[in-house]
Amino acid sequence: MKKKIVIILSSVAFVLVTAILLQLAGLLLMPKYMSSLYEGALIREYYDEKNPSHDVIFIGDCEVYEGFTPPTLWEEYGITSYIRGSAQQLAWQSYYLLEDTLRYETPKVVVFNVLALKYGEPQEESYNRMTLDGMKLSMSKVRAIKASMTEGESFASYLFPLLRYHSRWKEIGKEDWSYLFSRDTVSHNGYLMQTEIRGGKSTVQPVPILDTKLPQNAMKYLDKMRDLCAEKGIELILIKAPTNAPVYHWYDEWDAEIVSYAEANGLTYYNFISLEDEIGIDWNTDTYDKGVHLNVYGAEKLTRYFGEILAECHGLADRRSDASLSAVWAEKLIAYYEERNQAKTGGT
Repeated sequence: MKKKIVIILSSVAFVLVTAILLQLAGLLLMPKYMSSLYEGALIREYYDEKNPSHDVIFIGDCEVYEGFTPPTLWEEYGITSYIRGSAQQLAWQSYYLLEDTLRYETPKVVVFNVLALKYGEPQEESYNRMTLDGMKLSMSKVRAIKASMTEGESFASYLFPLLRYHSRWKEIGKEDWSYLFSRDTVSHNGYLMQTEIRGGKSTVQPVPILDTKLPQNAMKYLDKMRDLCAEKGIELILIKAPTNAPVYHWYDEWDAEIVSYAEANGLTYYNFISLEDEIGIDWNTDTYDKGVHLNVYGAEKLTRYFGEILAECHGLADRRSDASLSAVWAEKLIAYYEERNQAKTGGT
């Protein structure tokens, strides 16, 4: 009997040790996104927030994580916010990230950037990884993986990164060891700062589209976002961030569809493209990549404009009189302005 118990305990110990070693190997081999492609670090950073309680949660793609600056919202209006953004974040990924976020907090407002609605099918594994690898394990992550996988991808490789990144062993370097268990913070509440100025207004005409309706699959997840927010008593606001590049052109037909959707469902929709002059966007100075995305100077302008709307039209209160919140955000502002003043560049 004792021998049988010893065998069982030895087997269990072997399985546990093997599992731990495999997990450590996966952590070592996964890209760390600490010296390049900072976008890949954004989703994971949210879980480092202590006692998250944000008035506003932004969800979406590069147009939110490079277009809105939470430190500005706090400094100017006393509104707390976080951006759960990632590169080419698809509508179903936004939904499951929202579902995941609501496990930790219930904001007053959720802001969703509608550009992602142009995609009705999974796109690229590399972008999937930047969103999904950083999510904590939950049923939301499981469902997001299943909805996002492209042909040939393995579900197991998302749960066990070693299966995907085993070939990186030849590339292992100092960064992989240094950031095995912890990472530096690369964002400011999800905002990825770009300080370079590369101005220019595109004169290239966008390619005409044959199907003028937004994909049904993407709109299905917009419905799910709407329903989830309604269930939790959260106001859902739809936006389209300003851009001046054919690659991210927002067609009039798509805009009309979102206008109709918002009216039919009692939602507010702001298309900031038509408001860029009122916002004060100057494509000579407010972009770091010739009009595709805003730099920090353009993002601050857009944030100030939207912050006034959130305060005056959506009833978000100024919380700067809260001493504990002010202490937290004082530290965040120091970090924000340190990076802004150093004119750091990076990312894509």
